Amino acid sequence: MAYRILVADDEAEIREVLRLYLEKEGFEVAEAADGAEAVRQIKSGMIDLAILDIMMPGLNGYRVLQNIREENNLPVLMLSAKSSDSDKILGLDLGADDYITKPFVPLEVVARVRSHLRRFYALGAGDIRPDTGGAIQVGDLRLELDSCLLYREGERIELTSVEFRIMKLFMENSGRVFTKQQIFEAGWEEEYMVSDNNVMVCISKLRGKLAHEGREYISTIRGLGYRLEKE
Repeated sequence: MAYRILVADDEAEIREVLRLYLEKEGFEVAEAADGAEAVRQIKSGMIDLAILDIMMPGLNGYRVLQNIREENNLPVLMLSAKSSDSDKILGLDLGADDYITKPFVPLEVVARVRSHLRRFYALGAGDIRPDTGGAIQVGDLRLELDSCLLYREGERIELTSVEFRIMKLFMENSGRVFTKQQIFEAGWEEEYMVSDNNVMVCISKLRGKLAHEGREYISTIRGLGYRLEKE
């Protein structure tokens, strides 16, 4: 069965270009010209990945993303003419998996779609340890590999696909220090070319989700990187 991609953008030409390139690669494509229609499409349960323009009438892309993250963990790519670090950080902080700046190369967008689908829907495939029952336990944290969910003393903590892969890296190697490059390549599964804020933002989000009684689960090792504390 082909993956179904939602392209939400108020510019018909952009929707048409992405549709042509995505369908050429075998994907099914749904379209939305505004935020409200994008939300309706997502709630139908028939969307596997969403590409959201930020500047849409009614609900903008950020608000649509917030709506999605309230109840859905599917991959989301933000599409925008805004290229400032603050805009990118906001999108990632709200739960986006990627941020693509206009003008874009359609084939690059297709490549990113394939990459995120492969990561998200193959998470844990062939990689679940039989002796852990499909989970990794570190102290009071338990990472369920099949459902991509994190639990702290039974409390469910939902993760994006990138956050899941980073927590998997940390929990499989608790106490070990990882550099920004190692974290980026594990989380985004792409070569680390230049220093940016993606890792910093993601670590900040994870710390916020893990925050409990003043405990710091992820420590910053100055000049080196980050590590997950064993206890």
